[in-house]
Amino acid sequence: MYQSKIAGLGFYVPENVVTNDDLAKIMDTNDAWIQERTGIKERRHIKKGDGNSTAVMGVKAAKIAIDRANISKDDIDLIVFATLSPDYYFPGGGVQVQEMLDIHTCPALDVRNQCSGFIYGLSVADQYIKTGMYKNVLLIGSENHSGGLDFTTRGRNVSVIFGDGAGAAVLSRSDHNGQGILSTHLHSEGKHALELSLKGPSTMHWVPQIIEENPQGDDIIYYPYMNGQFVFKNAVVRFSEVIKEGLQANGLEVKDIDMLIPHQANLRISQFIQQKFKLNDEQVYNNIQRYGNTTAASIPIALTEAWEEGKIKEGDTVVLAAFGSGFTWASAIIKW
Repeated sequence: MYQSKIAGLGFYVPENVVTNDDLAKIMDTNDAWIQERTGIKERRHIKKGDGNSTAVMGVKAAKIAIDRANISKDDIDLIVFATLSPDYYFPGGGVQVQEMLDIHTCPALDVRNQCSGFIYGLSVADQYIKTGMYKNVLLIGSENHSGGLDFTTRGRNVSVIFGDGAGAAVLSRSDHNGQGILSTHLHSEGKHALELSLKGPSTMHWVPQIIEENPQGDDIIYYPYMNGQFVFKNAVVRFSEVIKEGLQANGLEVKDIDMLIPHQANLRISQFIQQKFKLNDEQVYNNIQRYGNTTAASIPIALTEAWEEGKIKEGDTVVLAAFGSGFTWASAIIKW
């Protein structure tokens, strides 16, 4: 079995900054209300005409990651693209990235695990490299939330949370045993799937039916639904469980964590986990204050920023953890 490592990281967020005060102009909310419940101060949204899309942002992040990995785009053996907001129902974002990067005939795989998507994708890439099938895998998490949110008072509980952006990683084969991706741990619990969901349009409730049932256009099933308190209660439990599972699988303890990067769902969840594990501020990285919840992109954006800021160094034990729609949750233990 080979070892896989993260050889390059990159991220991209749109230039358009949307503050809490900006949202307060179009819905009944305010900066204090949003910060108290989520910790978010601002987020980035695609602006009409700026040329961005889920796939385009993924390509921008990928180019940085490929350059930092010191490889050519032609060295990529597999593309794994994680998103809940693809440009199209089909084809998937992976082949769009392939075409935009002009990568010839390598496989492209799409992952639909929402907030856990990047870690699920990391696990897939890790297994392919460990078995020797591929040497370099491009992993992308990218989201365009802003185009599908309800920016009225009716939708404020959800719409203030989400932002747009993309993060990317190149995973490569490593000759250093005990360094790189040590393990990944994946879980799901489908019975709670509809507690955080977007049910329509879908093949279960397609566009003509929605129009027929709602001639006045007042059906809102095409906007995301979230049972916030229920999601929060489940998240803090599953985050704790999957972090402990990863540490135990590698004979590690909480004190061995040099950097925990949680999915940026809600700053209050991250703070709860930090307090539970008795980690100091230097051991946990959060950037939801600036970008909001970017779902599959949140961990690679935060991971890239933490590395760029020198908060992750060679030999550090890095823990990634996520929880989201499905419900799905996951962790990864990395020796940097």
